[in-house]
Amino acid sequence: MSSPISRIFAAGLAVSVLATTPLPAIAQDEVSEARIRKIEAEVRALQRNVFPGGDGRFFEPQISAGEASGGNTTSNAPSTTAVTDILARLDALETQLQRLTARSEENSNAVTLLTSRVAALEEAGAMATPQGPTAAETNLEAMTGGASSPARSNPAPEIRVQTQPSSPAPAQEMPRAANPSAERLAAVQQIAKPQTGDEADDDYSYGFRLWNAGFYPEAQQQLSMFAEKYPDHWRATYGRNLLGRAYLDDGKPREAAPWFLRNYQTDKQAARAGDSLLFLAEAMIALEDTNRACIALAEFGETYPALASGRLLDRYENNRQKVTCN
Repeated sequence: MSSPISRIFAAGLAVSVLATTPLPAIAQDEVSEARIRKIEAEVRALQRNVFPGGDGRFFEPQISAGEASGGNTTSNAPSTTAVTDILARLDALETQLQRLTARSEENSNAVTLLTSRVAALEEAGAMATPQGPTAAETNLEAMTGGASSPARSNPAPEIRVQTQPSSPAPAQEMPRAANPSAERLAAVQQIAKPQTGDEADDDYSYGFRLWNAGFYPEAQQQLSMFAEKYPDHWRATYGRNLLGRAYLDDGKPREAAPWFLRNYQTDKQAARAGDSLLFLAEAMIALEDTNRACIALAEFGETYPALASGRLLDRYENNRQKVTCN
């Protein structure tokens, strides 16, 4: 039989074994719990990076209000997101589309206005289809209300006068008015014809000198001869315009209007085409044809804005004040 000491020793050993047995399991549970908490913290940190600015109901803050220090904290979350960027770009596209739509409507209105003005010009007969012997004659009669065309005008009869023997210039034809007085003949003879070697330019310059001196019938005859003889000369646009002015200044707007219109229609980019269009309006005003005067003034302002605001500004404004246009 075992001794009492042996039994006591065995019982103590058993108690010690029982007391030490659960210690490894408890330590293992604490380590696992710490690892789980660490993993959860890392997941929450990852969620904050992936979903910045998340709702506090779903993501706990890394630093609570009680743990925060007295200084202000700065959020690392971006100020905008992909969704807000897309919305901003859509707003910009809508704004551009509105501008393009507005510009398209403006262009459409401008085309409509131009079409209306062209229709008005056609109705007035400025661009009428020629029905007579020539296109120039028909268009002139349509715009001037039946005024005779330049080709049909009757110039003053020519009077051939020899130059003075002492003059170095050769004999020339001296245009003069019908039945001139002796004083007028003498005054016209004082105006010498240039002799530069360019016959066409000399003819025009002589007509200009006659007009500038106030000898309008003589200037009409000289410039009419120049216009018919040199229709393609670079001075032709000056000659036709000045011929119209010679008639207009002589109180003959009906004879002046065809020359102004002819010069304008021959070449609208010529040096005196714009002048002729404005003088055409002035001739129509003198004939009390307000409708055609307004058409010519409107066409002048639109086709020659530089002249309307520059060299011919005063004459343009003066003519506009003489008529009331719609």
